[in-house]
Amino acid sequence: MSSKKQAYYVPAQSSWPIVGAVSLFLIAVGAGLTVQNMAEGGGGSIFGKFILLSGFLFLLYMFAGWFSSVITESMEGKYSDQMSRSFRQGMSWFIFSEIMFFGAFFGALFYARMISVPWLGGASNNAMTHEVLWPAFEALWPLTTTPDGTTTQAMGWQGIPLANTIILLLSSVTLHMAHISLEQNKRMALIVWLELTIVLAGFFLYYQGVEYVHAYQDLDLTLQSGVYGNTFFLLTGFHGMHVLLGTIILTILLARIAKDHFTPKDHFAFQAGSWYWHFVDVVWLSLFVFVYVL
Repeated sequence: MSSKKQAYYVPAQSSWPIVGAVSLFLIAVGAGLTVQNMAEGGGGSIFGKFILLSGFLFLLYMFAGWFSSVITESMEGKYSDQMSRSFRQGMSWFIFSEIMFFGAFFGALFYARMISVPWLGGASNNAMTHEVLWPAFEALWPLTTTPDGTTTQAMGWQGIPLANTIILLLSSVTLHMAHISLEQNKRMALIVWLELTIVLAGFFLYYQGVEYVHAYQDLDLTLQSGVYGNTFFLLTGFHGMHVLLGTIILTILLARIAKDHFTPKDHFAFQAGSWYWHFVDVVWLSLFVFVYVL
């Protein structure tokens, strides 16, 4: 008995990985120059901002070109079952790498809060260290006073942070409803639920911007506000970047749905976008608890 084997499609050599590497390099250099200039009291290096903007433009160009190539190959029926499994494995490893990425920042927060702060406060027989390094230091979190005497206010969990938590939770529900509608071949419901998800994502990004303005103008909470300000803006800022990327992905999925690219049985791109969005929501819940509430 003979069985028909599916061919494994191997794409031709592509320049997109190189373009992506160059864009990430430009983003890293541009961000470093901009932040360094801001830390020195400037408004950010014009040269650094230009490099940073160039990096983002190259990144968008890479996404547009690479996504277009993959979509074209998929619609031409070049992908086999094994290729689909490869995509699932690739997406799984990508989300795992993102877990490790945020794990590093949460680890830094844990180290600062549970180890460094008590140590500076004289815990674990470090009274001498406390007296020499920072005699006036009080081992309280969040640290609202920096070594140079600058004081700030902590960001509370009520108000915008709580509203954004509710918004993201609702977005997970609406995206799940969109997925169910796709599996049931309910096109209109799929479009409505996905559009609601994108709108909620837009609200989240808007309110996070409002929160940052409030932090800088009303609370004197900035990126230079000691370890608390560093961890707050790094965790919430990187999460906001992931929400922005997820919103772009959902928008692309909506455009593909308008072109009938998905079927109830063949829609892994939609599944991958859903995995990513639910992951971003889980990260926010952890962030809300450990950064805002505790």
